[in-house]
Amino acid sequence: MRKPLELPVSWDRDVDRTFGLFDRMMEEFWRRPFLSPWEPERLWPSRAVSMRLPALDVYEEKDAVIVKADLPGLSKEDVEVKLTGRTLTIKGEKKKEEEVKEKNYYRRERSYGSFVRSVELPTDVKPDEIKATFHDGVIEVRLPKTEEAKKQSITVTID
Repeated sequence: MRKPLELPVSWDRDVDRTFGLFDRMMEEFWRRPFLSPWEPERLWPSRAVSMRLPALDVYEEKDAVIVKADLPGLSKEDVEVKLTGRTLTIKGEKKKEEEVKEKNYYRRERSYGSFVRSVELPTDVKPDEIKATFHDGVIEVRLPKTEEAKKQSITVTID
């Protein structure tokens, strides 16, 4: 039995999903602020965001920062990963399959095109030791922390 002030678990997931979508929409807006209000990206933002910005997970382990991105329908040859300072950028392109004009589509939802996604890393990493793997449409980038970053531990005084 739930306590009176306890929220259902699904509520947390729904709020997280909503804020994640909002974050991606804002990131896309600031990437292309002068896009016409009549472009499909503005009219159907949830679909446009999912086309252009792959979902990311960024987390820290003891010795490394890990970035994972969902890139369904792409191969490793379609993706480029670049580190500039503390900013990791993943970009790629999902190429359109041959267009078949004689087909009568009832629904066409699969998207194509290029994307760029950048994330600021929480700590310094060793650029020469970065490894990336691509498996089942998911890229994982492992960025080993510098020795200095591994030692970082700050005690904060509470007033």
